[in-house]
Amino acid sequence: MILAGTLSCSKQQENDLAKYVDPFIGTSGNKLEGHGNTFPGAAYPFGMVQLSPDNGKSGPYFCSGYHYPENTIAGFSHTHLSGTGAGDLVDISFMPTTKEIKEEYFTQTDEFVKVYCEETGLDISDYYDPEKGDRFMKNILLKYRSKFSHDFENASPGYYSVKLLDDDINVELTVTEFVGFHKYSFSNANDEVNVILNLGFAINRGRPVDTYLEQRTPTLFVGYRFSEGWADHQKVFFALEFKDAPEKFRTYNVEKTLSGGVSGKGLQGVFSFNGKKTKTVLFKLGLSSGSIDGALVDLKTVEKYKWDFEKVKNDTRAKWNEELSKVKVTSANERKKRIFYTSLYHSYLAPYRFSDVKDEYKGFNNNKEKAKGYKQYTVFSLWDTFRALQPLLAIMQPVLYNNIVHSMLAQYKQTGMLPYWEIAGNEGGSMIGYHSVPVIADAILKGIGDFDKELAYKAMIDASNTNRQGLDFYRKFHFVPTDLEKSATVSKTLEYSYDDWCIAQIAQYLGKEKDYQKYMERAGYYKNMFDPVYKLMRGKNSDGSWYEPFHPRFGQYGNPHYVEANAWQYSFFVPHDMDTLIKLMGGKKGFEMMMDSLFNQTSEILGEDTEDIVGRIGQYAHGNEPSHHVAYLYDFIGKDKKTQYRVNQIIDSLYTDAPNGLCGNDDCGQMSAWYVFSSIGFYPVNPLDGRYYFGSPQFEQVELRLPNGNIFTVKANNVSDKNIYIKSAKLNGELLTRPYITYEEILKGDLLEFEMTYVSIN
Repeated sequence: MILAGTLSCSKQQENDLAKYVDPFIGTSGNKLEGHGNTFPGAAYPFGMVQLSPDNGKSGPYFCSGYHYPENTIAGFSHTHLSGTGAGDLVDISFMPTTKEIKEEYFTQTDEFVKVYCEETGLDISDYYDPEKGDRFMKNILLKYRSKFSHDFENASPGYYSVKLLDDDINVELTVTEFVGFHKYSFSNANDEVNVILNLGFAINRGRPVDTYLEQRTPTLFVGYRFSEGWADHQKVFFALEFKDAPEKFRTYNVEKTLSGGVSGKGLQGVFSFNGKKTKTVLFKLGLSSGSIDGALVDLKTVEKYKWDFEKVKNDTRAKWNEELSKVKVTSANERKKRIFYTSLYHSYLAPYRFSDVKDEYKGFNNNKEKAKGYKQYTVFSLWDTFRALQPLLAIMQPVLYNNIVHSMLAQYKQTGMLPYWEIAGNEGGSMIGYHSVPVIADAILKGIGDFDKELAYKAMIDASNTNRQGLDFYRKFHFVPTDLEKSATVSKTLEYSYDDWCIAQIAQYLGKEKDYQKYMERAGYYKNMFDPVYKLMRGKNSDGSWYEPFHPRFGQYGNPHYVEANAWQYSFFVPHDMDTLIKLMGGKKGFEMMMDSLFNQTSEILGEDTEDIVGRIGQYAHGNEPSHHVAYLYDFIGKDKKTQYRVNQIIDSLYTDAPNGLCGNDDCGQMSAWYVFSSIGFYPVNPLDGRYYFGSPQFEQVELRLPNGNIFTVKANNVSDKNIYIKSAKLNGELLTRPYITYEEILKGDLLEFEMTYVSIN
């Protein structure tokens, strides 16, 4: 019996891969190193709720609400962006306190703000922007913030805890797919302990425009928060239930008293309990983007737990283990396992569930919609994620992938437009390209999903025929002229060409030969940006002359040629036509020289505001997405050892298991998905062609436990910190003479076996 118990415990520990996940990875960084902008709070795989702490500041380091070097918490809100370069969400914020409740602490006049900052030594510019009319970071309640220490802070998949030092309160948070759970323990309670609900809390682009709060029963409260910002018309409905009824309930910043409750642009509610009797406050909150009724139904999904916080926490951890265990890594390197499973964790945060249990969601037409026959998802950072995250989900999460495509087509049906950067049922409009196209096209070619393929094809064609961001010029001149469009003209031309190639593949698949020829021609427009003198892509005027001045290392944000990059980083983005690009750059020898120059030259970037161009090795910049496929391009000219060297260098120097462990914004999992693929040993250079090019595998063995029941295995015999080079590769025992495997081979559950060695490539 003792042996059986020991074996059972050992098996349980073996399957507890969540122990390798550190949600603090990516929460720190700076301008020089890059910053991941991840959040450390409790989340559920692709769930609706991301319950996490907020420091109460705005700026590029606070896009997720939290920056590791800070020592103050202003609240715990239920929605967060993971790794983005801009901030929004942070809906429905709570803060426990034993401090005195006073009206002036909520109204916060300009004079109050000034005096408070003088008394506490705070920099008023962090919280107040008189030019924008923003008071106090849009209702950050400064008096109720609290200091904290990382010594009393913990995070793991589905769980977060911290001690608020000012009031000696221990905060614990956990979640399910639709519901956030709070547990506040008061060690030194006064006569009164309070929980503040701040519906006015916002950061960066967000701004509340209408909030509502209503008491339904002694323990049940409902309401909503409508806001504008990156998401122009965001709607979040909630249902809040306390285990024990508050003895007192007050509201602040009320503008209207309605029949059921109160409203205002930034309401606060205070729930007060008897501190002598109450040592722990438990409550739960269900979210919906569709309606209060939807939030109430979501709340009912957790009735089975009967206020058992530990049970919720353990079940959500078990769900994470279920997802994480689909990729089983064998390695003695604990550090790399931490980086790997944290990367997989970050890859499984976004997109977020958007339709509630009733299938309702806030539509892209700002009306309530129904997701019939599928689940609606939100937050599509497509300029980033089409490169690696979406291909990873296509392999490991095909059911989710089908829902993603349905969600994209829902936006098309409601607005006539596929998403570019979708957020909370709104088109955020950020970035370039029409990168819904490769995502949907990949699903069609890989046979994923049950969506209407003809409708999807029409949506792709329509995306290519808009006049958004220079597309009218692109169609007229066969490139985007810098003298007419003014911004990112080279980047736009290259990315439109790739998306057009993707459309061409679907046209061919559907038997539309005329369209196939048309879009294959458009797929070659990138060549009009190639300067044979510099052998780089550069800006061109509408009369065909090159735009002057030109410097290949100029990468200032908002420059007329490139998006968050320069000529060196973008000139290799032709993943659909590498043979032609190699010829343009002087054949295999010339291409090798250009690649070597990219990695070996100075890392200096010219221009101001270039902090997105980080994680540099020479002019290669891993901290931003245009570079992510580039190290693998040596494979195309038979110089695979150089790919292996560079991929290993990136893995070894630009990913760590520390809070600053990401060299750039994680961008909803793209940076992490790159690591997942690359550490296994291959990467989708062209996300649509079903080929995964070899790099430098990091682990002795990796098993992908696929949704179809098969297990695809990658072995790297003799791999070590020194043996980073592939001596040979076999597929099911047969020697491979190509530097890639295919999607079909992965799905069949084949065995890919590398023999690793050390060689000198100098």
